[in-house]
Amino acid sequence: MEPSSPYRTTLLVCLAEILGLASIAVFPALLPAFQVEWGLSNTAAGWISAAYYAGYMVLVPVLTSVTDRLDARRIMGLGALLGVASALGYAFGARGFWSALTLRFLAGVSLAGIYMPGLKVVSDNAEGALQSRFVSFYTASFSIGASLSYLLAGEVHNLAGWRWAFGASAISTLAALVMIVMIIPPGKVRSRQNQALLADFRVVFRSRSAMAYVGGYAAHMWELFSMRSWIVAFLAFSIQLQPADAVVWSPTRIAFIINLIGLPASIGGNELCRRFDRPKVIRTVMMVSAAVVTVLGFSASLPYAVVALVAIVHGITVVGDSASLTAGVVAAAPPGFRGTTLAVHSTLGFGAAFMGPLAVGMVLDCFGGGRSGWAMAFVTMAAGCLLGPIFLSRVEREP
Repeated sequence: MEPSSPYRTTLLVCLAEILGLASIAVFPALLPAFQVEWGLSNTAAGWISAAYYAGYMVLVPVLTSVTDRLDARRIMGLGALLGVASALGYAFGARGFWSALTLRFLAGVSLAGIYMPGLKVVSDNAEGALQSRFVSFYTASFSIGASLSYLLAGEVHNLAGWRWAFGASAISTLAALVMIVMIIPPGKVRSRQNQALLADFRVVFRSRSAMAYVGGYAAHMWELFSMRSWIVAFLAFSIQLQPADAVVWSPTRIAFIINLIGLPASIGGNELCRRFDRPKVIRTVMMVSAAVVTVLGFSASLPYAVVALVAIVHGITVVGDSASLTAGVVAAAPPGFRGTTLAVHSTLGFGAAFMGPLAVGMVLDCFGGGRSGWAMAFVTMAAGCLLGPIFLSRVEREP
């Protein structure tokens, strides 16, 4: 296989992405343990979860937009290096709310350096009719990385404790760094760079189709990362409501399955969009997902097998539009401004990912936890998701 093959490039960048995501779910996967050990309220736990996406949101506009001007591979390397440092910092230095908040913020900055710059490398090396498919492969690989992070956290925690879980994630991110430095190919750089960086953003904001996909992506991210931040805690709550002799499976293992199933769901959703009208397919998926997550929120006291099954179904619907939205915004990006478009896409998307988990924690505390609290928390996830179809209606009106 030739070094310049888009298949080889996509495979390598996807693998680096998966390895670099090792720490993303360690905190939410072990959230019940942290709440007990540090005495965290739901709101405090929501802040720590949200801090990860805040770190991403603050730095991604610069780190992604600059990939139109600098080799995206360099940004990926810096992101992976910070990921190693933040994971080791958590393993050796986390002592409570403030240290955890700070280190998770830095881990989010690491993700900003890895994820969208990696997508820029893939899309730059996969121009043409199959670009949408390669972008969907990369976007769907996020689900593999997140699912393995849940599994890694739960299994290592059971064997050696949560500090070793973060240490293991640092080793994985180090492997990603070695790949980025040694074998990932470079991204494209725009030859003419006369205008200021802020002017690049104005070009993107004027594109109605691109911004419609960005708005839909933000609604998607509100639901997705609220679920990823709180699903283990919700399953742990459901276990408390089960009969003493009920057979239950580890919440982190179920979270692993929920996230892993997102890979074929995300790719399959994009394949449907390649055959049918993309905005209509995405709107349908979003409305179905909002309905399923609402049902999930009211299901805590049902038999655990039913709760797990509904959660897995939601794992399919919640990412069924993920690759489709990103492939849509890549295709709608103004020529020469793909990096900046991805920066806007990711900034607003992860801004919603920051607000969603925090809102869920606040709703839980507001309603005193319990079955009604979890029901309203999941309704909150659904409400954000339902804004997506409104934004995406603008794509169809684009001339």
